[in-house]
Amino acid sequence: MTDTHPARRAPTALTSLTMFAATALTVTALTMTASTAATGDSSGPGREPGHGRRPGGTQAALEEIVRQGTPGVIAETRDGNRTWRGAAGVADLGTRRPRSPGERFRVASMTKPFTATVILKLEAAGRLSLGDSVERWLPGLVRGEGYHPEQITIRHLLNHTSGIFNYNDDEAFRARYAGDEFAKNRYTTIAPRELVEIALGHPAPFQPGEPGHWGYSDTNYILAGMIIERASGHGYADEVGRQIIGPLGLRGTEVPGTKPTLPRPHARHYSTLFEDGPDAKIRDVTELNPSVAWAAGQIVSTTHDINTFMTRLLRGRVLEPAQQRELLATVPVRGEDGHGGSEDRYGLGIRLFELAPGCQVWGHGGMIPGSASRTAVSADGRHALTMNRNGDWGAQELEDAAVRAEFC
Repeated sequence: MTDTHPARRAPTALTSLTMFAATALTVTALTMTASTAATGDSSGPGREPGHGRRPGGTQAALEEIVRQGTPGVIAETRDGNRTWRGAAGVADLGTRRPRSPGERFRVASMTKPFTATVILKLEAAGRLSLGDSVERWLPGLVRGEGYHPEQITIRHLLNHTSGIFNYNDDEAFRARYAGDEFAKNRYTTIAPRELVEIALGHPAPFQPGEPGHWGYSDTNYILAGMIIERASGHGYADEVGRQIIGPLGLRGTEVPGTKPTLPRPHARHYSTLFEDGPDAKIRDVTELNPSVAWAAGQIVSTTHDINTFMTRLLRGRVLEPAQQRELLATVPVRGEDGHGGSEDRYGLGIRLFELAPGCQVWGHGGMIPGSASRTAVSADGRHALTMNRNGDWGAQELEDAAVRAEFC
């Protein structure tokens, strides 16, 4: 299960989980013992030191995230031609190895900008149109109470106005990955069609494009991935590689398919698996089958690669002008609790955050068991922050503070 709501706690994409230890680690114990290993790296060809706010602002925010219970956190910022990297806490609770800014991690719903970008590039190539219906590309698939697939367009999928239920909100599905059940299901492969069928077992929450309605749904991006395969004639992973990873030189990025392991270097990923409270058990969930997230949230990447992709995307260096306008054409975010301002808006796979009066950024968030991430970029694409925590509990308000410290 993946949470792509940029800064709120929700279910995450499920994969394989291994128990961290026979002894019961608790959130309370972790909060008391997590060490801080702060680093700043502005070295390397073409790099200049980051501006003075970061050691006292963004770095301090990373350290506070660790003090309040997250095992470790990493971040990279870019501001013009300046690059700064920071880290705090540990990558491994057993060895106490510190986190390193170059680590790879599961980006979860930060996959959505990749998926939306591939769709837009296919439109520019004349392979599809955002106004095409889901029924045209996936005939007979979307069937259920209140669903009218001939009225649901690709644009509705990408900006979450389709009215299709989020499969991650299905209680039986989430129960497969909660607590001890996770170990039984972590390596299971789930086909995209099965995820869609889980969603369609629920009535449509609203009609596509219905005024005043918006609903974040991972199912939208599973369907988008299926349309990518149908329109391109290639597998989803192949098309992301051909359209984005290869051309942008994202050497630390991959679409893992069903592979449960992470490429090195990486931190261990830890989760409470939806258990709440100070005594919630912490489990090592580093291995997991990411097919449960697929085109909605399975990509593995680095802070460096995400910043590269997002800055080039916002600077208009990835899409044609017509598709760039579509990317940034937004609808109001409605009916959602959690962080983000009341004026937040959502484009195509990318969200406009109102951090404070007069302070806005584009970006996305993502949460999958053991990994919570955030990316934020200024409108001109020159200033960016991407961060990752290797624990999926708490700290949303502290993440918000880190973003505000960098941009506001």
